Amino acid sequence: MPIVVDIDVMLARRKMAVGTLAERVGITPANLAVLKNGRAKAVRFSTLEALCEVLDCQPGDLLRWEPDPSGPADPRDPAGS
Repeated sequence: MPIVVDIDVMLARRKMAVGTLAERVGITPANLAVLKNGRAKAVRFSTLEALCEVLDCQPGDLLRWEPDPSGPADPRDPAGS
């Protein structure tokens, strides 16, 4: 998936456990695991805001885009040329 979730990186930097983050954000540990493992199809802005507040970071510290090596280089060009 081209969107990479770096919650683990921020958890390590903040020396915080997953369960602690889930509790402070107000989501279940299972839902946080889905998000941090890159299996989520969407994230609410309110959840992203809470994550940023608790982790004292910016959305770009948690989410980044990487090109899909098997897909076209330019998403507007289906041929990839």
